[in-house]
Amino acid sequence: MRSAAPDPSDTDAWNAYLAEGNAQQARKRVAADVLLRDPSGRVLLVNPTYKPGWDLPGGMAEANEPPEDTVRRELMEELGVRVTLLGLLVVDWVAPHGPWDDQLAFVFDGGTLEEEQADQLRPRDDELSEASFVTVAEAAGRLRDRVRRRFEHALKALDAGRPLYLRDGAPAL
Repeated sequence: MRSAAPDPSDTDAWNAYLAEGNAQQARKRVAADVLLRDPSGRVLLVNPTYKPGWDLPGGMAEANEPPEDTVRRELMEELGVRVTLLGLLVVDWVAPHGPWDDQLAFVFDGGTLEEEQADQLRPRDDELSEASFVTVAEAAGRLRDRVRRRFEHALKALDAGRPLYLRDGAPAL
């Protein structure tokens, strides 16, 4: 049971009261990926070692890490590449599934790498076995259903010039 609200002028008591409420709030898992292209328009996919199937580059946010920082950090750790994000393409609310609670999954536009940079891209840690630029059709064939739907909507958002909100991979609004 939550304690009675103290007088807000008692800063320490007020902050302790707010912290108690904060501790009872739901926590969301956050993933942040990037749609990154090469000069010929192919998209970058990565093959993680810790789960089946190919994926978009990116990963899970650390505690209190903004999604855009997450994707930049993951790209540097896993592929040794710095990108300037050009905008948000997708936010996907993913319902609980299997052992997992719900999640917010972001996809950002990473733009197009220069040819030399794209040609030199290689996994830099043991979380990835491969990184490959593939056609959009090849990507759709390699990605698992949930990620494929998010990827396809990210392409639509890129074409439309505005981000999309998805609910389990389908437009929600």
